[in-house]
Amino acid sequence: MTADATPTRDRLAEHVRAHPGLHFNELVRRLDLAPGQAQYHLRRLARADRVVREEVSGRTHYFDPSFDPAERRRVALFRRETARDAVVELLDGPARPAAVADALGVARSTLEWHLDGLVDAGVVEKRRDERDRVTLALADPEATARSLRRVEPSVPDRLLDRFTRLVDSMLK
Repeated sequence: MTADATPTRDRLAEHVRAHPGLHFNELVRRLDLAPGQAQYHLRRLARADRVVREEVSGRTHYFDPSFDPAERRRVALFRRETARDAVVELLDGPARPAAVADALGVARSTLEWHLDGLVDAGVVEKRRDERDRVTLALADPEATARSLRRVEPSVPDRLLDRFTRLVDSMLK
């Protein structure tokens, strides 16, 4: 063990390596750590370059240092079920936002919230035709597919997204 290693720190680093892009609260839940304990060890791991922090959509996600910044952002975004489902829908080819929202069973406003992050990260492009209508397309389908294979949304993220979908359906 190195001078900066402890069993808890090693367990955290290994979990981050095996499950890239988990956000802080999910790490605390999965590893049954106190939030302060997790913060302490994650700070030490970051200083020792054993983990990297990435802020995405108001959450702090953790990665192995081998991840490049673009992939870190994609993987963090794909931890949300709705964003992930929208991207999977676009793997078949470009589509209109209304068609994607209908396929996912979400309101356009919900889809647009997720699209904002996906567009900012360069995952999705909004293309306009001569009549100024928007079509959604993946910027780099191969990189997107690689990142999708690395992640499965956590149960709390899936529940939050499903609750949003339920509310959307009730408001229709």
